[in-house]
Amino acid sequence: MRYRLTFAVGLVVGYVLGTRAGRERYEQLKKSARQVAQNPAVRNTAESAAQNGRAYAGKAFHAVSEKVGDKMPDSISERVRGLRERGQGAEDDWGTSNT
Repeated sequence: MRYRLTFAVGLVVGYVLGTRAGRERYEQLKKSARQVAQNPAVRNTAESAAQNGRAYAGKAFHAVSEKVGDKMPDSISERVRGLRERGQGAEDDWGTSNT
């Protein structure tokens, strides 16, 4: 009960402080976030992280598929194959290549 009350109080305090900050503060935060997202260093780091993530995911997929072998249901194998084919040469949501 104590945790619920603490959560509710935190929710109310957050709401009150958020409404007092108003639209002006929201616009400032939005502008700052946009500037950070458009920073070339941030974009390069995000693209590098995405490429590294895809590389590690590919290695993990191969390691798991070697261990699982024929035990994987055909429906899953077809789904993974379809996702891999669909992703070839396309761009993801971040505008980076799927290489």
